Amino acid sequence: MNSEKKIKIAGYALIIILVGSIYIISPNFYNDLFRVILSGDMKEIAAYIDSFGNLAIFFGFMLVLLINIVGLPSIFAITANGLLFGPAIGIIISWIAETVGVILGFLLMRTILRPSAEKLIHKSTRLSKIDDLSGKNGFKLMLVLRSLPYFPSGVLTAFGAISKISLKDYSLSSLIGKLPATALEVMIGHDIFTYNQNLNRLAIVIAISVIVYGGLWFFNKKYINGKK
Repeated sequence: MNSEKKIKIAGYALIIILVGSIYIISPNFYNDLFRVILSGDMKEIAAYIDSFGNLAIFFGFMLVLLINIVGLPSIFAITANGLLFGPAIGIIISWIAETVGVILGFLLMRTILRPSAEKLIHKSTRLSKIDDLSGKNGFKLMLVLRSLPYFPSGVLTAFGAISKISLKDYSLSSLIGKLPATALEVMIGHDIFTYNQNLNRLAIVIAISVIVYGGLWFFNKKYINGKK
């Protein structure tokens, strides 16, 4: 059994343990989870996490993790973590939860989607070239895309699952790329909901974000065009 298969088995076991443990601790967690996610109400999500008292940080972590496993938008959950626990702690727990969540989601999706994708790829020369490119430059591409705030995480997870990117490159690029993206999402979300106290900081964060990501977009556009 190769190392990737062992990691897949460990990942599936971890999902089962996490899902089962949460159900034992809080049988109504999953019903409430989907209700608050679908509501999109920031105050309701924050109140839901806060209702767990001493376990609030754990459930804030698990909420973000589970959302990322299934590929749903996690912006409301990570913003709620920032509001409840402060920007610093909110960034740390949301970053780790998002990273673990997209890796577990990748393992699940690769098992389900990659075999079907390979059949389609082999029938198309163009798709085969794109697939080969995703293997050679998968780390750089995923790193750039993961670092973009508000980019649909589930789309990237699915893309990674059907591509040739290795589990190691996918995991490392997600770990590194998720940090700036999560930090910006938490900071901007936190300051928007507390803008009376943090209006100047919010303006600075947005300005820096526009400059940094604008420069990154221009560089990659120029680099890609130069390769054509």
